[in-house]
Amino acid sequence: MSVVAAVSVADCTWPWQGLPIRYQVAGSGGISLVLIHGFGASSDHWRKNIPDLAQTNRVYALDLLGFGKSVKPFPGNPLPYTFETWGQLVVDFCREVVGETAVLVGNSIGCIVAMQAAVMEPSQVHAIAMLDCSLRLLHDRKRATLPWYRSAPTPLVQTLLGVPLLGRFFFSRLARPQVIRRVLTQAYGRQEAVTDELVNLLLAPAQDPGAPDVFLAFVRYSQGPLPEDLLPQLTCPVLMLWGMEDPWEPIDLGRELAQAAASVEFIALAGVGHCPQDEAPEVVNPILRDWVANLPMKSS
Repeated sequence: MSVVAAVSVADCTWPWQGLPIRYQVAGSGGISLVLIHGFGASSDHWRKNIPDLAQTNRVYALDLLGFGKSVKPFPGNPLPYTFETWGQLVVDFCREVVGETAVLVGNSIGCIVAMQAAVMEPSQVHAIAMLDCSLRLLHDRKRATLPWYRSAPTPLVQTLLGVPLLGRFFFSRLARPQVIRRVLTQAYGRQEAVTDELVNLLLAPAQDPGAPDVFLAFVRYSQGPLPEDLLPQLTCPVLMLWGMEDPWEPIDLGRELAQAAASVEFIALAGVGHCPQDEAPEVVNPILRDWVANLPMKSS
């Protein structure tokens, strides 16, 4: 039986436009990977992936602005919480910290951030791996295609959440261990992966000043790019991994999305839900390692 050597993971801070951004880094060789978490998560959601992937690659994992241990400024002061903002953050991170082209690996909304970064600065992105990409089913353009009785509740709820007292009360009801656990058990196909450790990792940043404002800004954000807008614009190789038990982003819609562009490899993961990297790292990590190892050279 092979023995995997221990890998040291460093916890760092990068000043981006005067704002402290937390990231983790491990490994020393191979193509650089930048791991991008989903909504409400952080770089710690990749804790089961970083040491393993760092055996063969230099691995970075970011806390996006407003999440994890990164700073959480009030929305719009100085920056809005949009995919353009996060995309620029990733582009600048690759340029200033990674120092070379990188493979971007995203989960959920992290996939859209990765695609936005690649569209903004293709020269910084070697390839993109997407794990259960957010389909943004509550986006204004998608709701416009629904009957009024299905589309009407969303803007009403978003308006109510814009009232500070109501919004903060709603957030306080959500930011509780039992609620987070209930949400995770709905999202995860592998229930045994929903542990106290995971709940606490997601709950801790919710206690930070500014966390309610970030949460409310994003749940009221129904504009910006859709994945089907960005995917056809990509000029790099794309890998899509999709949990077959994902209740939020149905795999049939994922397969349909994959057909929107050439050079997309699609792999379905049986028994897995919305967060494959955390539910089934023993499945995801080898797939990512092998795919990265076989990527073509990035042309100048």
